[in-house]
Formats: sequence, structure tokens, C-alpha cells
Amino acid sequence: MGHHHHHHHVSGKNIGIAVVLNLLITVGQLAGGMLSGSMALLTDALHNFSDVLSLLLSWFTNRLAKKPADSQYTFGYKRAEILAAFINAFTLVFIALFLIVEAVKRFWHPEEIDSSWVIYFALASIVINILSVVLLHNDAKHSLNMKSAYLHLLTDVMTSIAVLIGGLLMKYYQIYYIDSLLSVLIAGYLIYSSWGVIKHSLRILMQATPYEVDLDDIKNKIISLEGVQSVDEIHMWQLNEHEIYAFFKIRFSEIDKSVLLQKIETLLPSHTFIHICHP
Repeated sequence: MGHHHHHHHVSGKNIGIAVVLNLLITVGQLAGGMLSGSMALLTDALHNFSDVLSLLLSWFTNRLAKKPADSQYTFGYKRAEILAAFINAFTLVFIALFLIVEAVKRFWHPEEIDSSWVIYFALASIVINILSVVLLHNDAKHSLNMKSAYLHLLTDVMTSIAVLIGGLLMKYYQIYYIDSLLSVLIAGYLIYSSWGVIKHSLRILMQATPYEVDLDDIKNKIISLEGVQSVDEIHMWQLNEHEIYAFFKIRFSEIDKSVLLQKIETLLPSHTFIHICHP
């Protein structure tokens, strides 16, 4: 028994366009990095390639989540989206730490770089990434999975802006260490922006009680209902970011069970599916 709600359908076309755009950025930045000798461009290319993998994983798991339940996966495949969100965000943190290590190395041993290539490819990356962000903006509002992919792209815009600034400073002022400094700042932001997604998705995967739920308060309210004798066991968890499931082991007197369910339902968050065990 539960509430029905509308599911947002992620646009496969928009994801497909974003994948192609990010592949173009990756190939371009690899070429630009080799031509210019810029570690920043090569690292940004790696970052953009992670976005390609992130987007493909998001698209695949979004389709998988719509697959109906079967005898092997009785809850269906909806949690695949949460798993993908966790992997994407965790990967972003790993890449950010890698960027910090490389940036520190380059800070102490700056090298002369052909900054013109850095500027051209950074500009191209900014334009293409902004287009990808616009394409996925709406989907990111409705899916934790797509939000993690969206964050990948949004931070890519910031990374490319940092690379562009570094390129300009290297070209006109020969300040080669600035590239390393900006890389550390960008990497720090990547870690900060990913932490919320990691924390939220991990709680869902571990079947933790949703943040907005006060189990003790709900239990006390159920016990106070007419006909309820005791609540021996209560569990609440999320299958995905939209659906909450609740299990209660309740002792109650001879009353209309459907009426009791309706009363309990009013005490729970929306989109909660209830199962009551009567010993």
C-alpha cells in the first residue's frame, strides 16, 4: 500500500549528444596536451573522459531501473541508479586527488608550455561543456544519478576556466606555477561538490533510515492509535531516491485492518510503501 507518484523520464537523446560532445573534448585535449606539453590539458582530457563513462553509466542504469522486477530481483533494478551515482561521485573524488598530487609535483618543477594551444582548447572545452550542462540541467533536478553526471560536467566547466586563466597568465606573464595552484583549488571543489552525492547514495545503499524520518516519533504516534496494542519492530528504508519502504510488526485488537493502514499511512512521508506483519 503506498502513494503513487510521477517519475521523470531522463532524455536519452540529450545524454547521447553530451557523450559525443565530451568525446570531442577528450580527443581534442589529448591532442592539445601533446602538442603544447601541458599537463593541465592532458589531465583535463582524463577528467572529460571520466564524464563520458559517467554519462554512459547514467544512461544505462536509468534504462535498467525501468526494467520490471523478476524472481531474481524482486525489488526490481531501481537501485542501479543509486549505485551508479555513488560510483560516479567516488570516481570524481579519486580523480580530484590525482589532480592535486600532479599539481603539487608541477608546482615545484614548473615547465615552459606552448600556452596558445592551452588557450584554444580550454576555450573550446568551456563552450562544449556549457552546452552539455544545459542539456542535462532538467534531468539533474529529478535524478540523483543524473545529478552526479551533471556535477561532473559542471566542474569540467570550472576546470577548463582555470586552465584558460592559467594559459593566459603563462602566455602574457610567464607565470607557469599558476596552473598548478588553480588545479589544486579546482580539485578541492570537486571533492566538496561530490561529498553530498556520496553521502546520500551510500545511506540508500546501506538501507539507512531516510533523513526526514523520525522513527521514534512515528512509533509513538502509531501506538497512540485506537486498537494498536504494541509496535515490536519498525523498519524504514529507501529503495531509491523517490520511494520509501516501511515494515511494521504490530499487535492490534480486532479492528478493520484497512482503516488502520489508512491511519498509519497519514503518519508517514509521501511515496512510502507499507507492509504490516500481525503476529
